[in-house]
Amino acid sequence: MFARVSTYQPGPGSSGAPTDDTVSRVLQLPGCLGIYYLLGKDNKSLSISLWEDQEALAGSEEAATKIRTETSAEQHMQILGVEEYEVLTRQLKG
Repeated sequence: MFARVSTYQPGPGSSGAPTDDTVSRVLQLPGCLGIYYLLGKDNKSLSISLWEDQEALAGSEEAATKIRTETSAEQHMQILGVEEYEVLTRQLKG
């Protein structure tokens, strides 16, 4: 499994929360397993999208960039960075 982590700085009046449409668009990308959005105390937000494999991660890059750019403009957020990771461990307490 692989992850793409995008860091944002929400502008004044922006909650940093995604719209339902944004979440739906990401989840519809081939190989997407899920997405998390996080808001920190320093008013920085993160999106973490999870991907089946490296091919799905790479294949989603163009569409994800478009979604990220459009969403950031609509919600007045600055994109601070985008990084990709291999997920080495995953455990959710069930």
